Amino acid sequence: MPQFDVTIAGELNLDLILYGLPQDLPPERELLAPRMMLTLGSSSAIVAHNLAALGCKVGFISKIGADELGRTALERLAAGGVDTQKVLRVADQQTGLTVILQREKLRNILTYPGTIFELRLQDLDLAYLTSARHFHLCSYYLQRGLTAHIPELFRRIKAAGLTISLDTNDDPDDAWQGGLMEALRYVDVFLPNAREAQKITGAPHADSAIDQLSKIVPLVVMKMGEAGAVARRGHERFESPGVKVDFIDPVGAGDSFDAGFLSQFVRGADLPTCLAWGNRAGAFSTTRPGGTEAFRDPAKRTAFWSRQS
Repeated sequence: MPQFDVTIAGELNLDLILYGLPQDLPPERELLAPRMMLTLGSSSAIVAHNLAALGCKVGFISKIGADELGRTALERLAAGGVDTQKVLRVADQQTGLTVILQREKLRNILTYPGTIFELRLQDLDLAYLTSARHFHLCSYYLQRGLTAHIPELFRRIKAAGLTISLDTNDDPDDAWQGGLMEALRYVDVFLPNAREAQKITGAPHADSAIDQLSKIVPLVVMKMGEAGAVARRGHERFESPGVKVDFIDPVGAGDSFDAGFLSQFVRGADLPTCLAWGNRAGAFSTTRPGGTEAFRDPAKRTAFWSRQS
C-alpha cells in the first residue's frame, strides 16, 4: 500500500489578510484596516492542509527560511496532519509572505517570494513523492526554480504509476507560457478557474476554453466561483452547482475546491461526487477568514458536511 494518498511539492508561507480597506487606495496616505488575519497561506499548503482535514494522508515537500514566518507556517501545516518531514529549512534565505488587501468588491494580492522561488528539482525526494496514489502541483508560475523541469518531474512521477493533477493559479507576469502545454501532456486532472482557462488558451469564453483544454487533458475541471464547477472528460460534460453559505472570505476557496475534489478522486469516487465535494470544500472555506481556518475546526467541519449529505 502507498504511504500517502496524495503528495504535494510547492510553496509554504503565511497569508496576512487586511479587511475593510477603501475601494480606492490613494498613495501617501495611512489607511486603516479594521480587521486582519495572519493564517496559513500558499496554494500548495492550503490544498495539503485541507486534504488532510478531509481524511487523506498527505506528504509535503517545500523550502522555507529558518525564520519565524517559516516556523509558524510549518507548525500550522503539521498541526493539520500533513507529513512535513521533507520540508527544507535554509538559514540564508527568508520565507515568502503574501499580503492580501481585501475590499468590498476587489482584492489585491501582494507576494514576497522569498524561498518560494528557490525550490528546485534536486530538493525533491522522488521516492517520497511517488510513495502515494496521486501527486498534485499548485502555483505553476511561482515554482520558478522548478518550472523548466516540471515536464520531466511529471514524466518520472507518471512512470511510477501515480496520477497527476495541476492547478496553475495566477501568472504574476500575465504571460501564461513557461512550458505549460508540455507539462499538461502528463496531467490527468487540470483544475483552473474560468479566468485562468481563458488566459491559458486565449479563448474569448469559458466554454471554448474548456473545449480546447479537454483536447489536451483527460479531465478538465473548471471552477466557476459561486456558480459551482464544470468538468469535461472527453465528450462528456458535467455541471455541479455551488453551495450557498454565509460568506466571509474568498481567500483559498479555489485551493479548497481542489482539496475536496481530490479527496474523493483518490478514493475512486465518480465525477459528480468529486465535483460536489469540491464545491462543498470551496464554499466551506469561505465561512472563516483565510483558506484553512474553517478546516481547523473539526466540529464545524462535521456539522457542515452533515448538512450537505
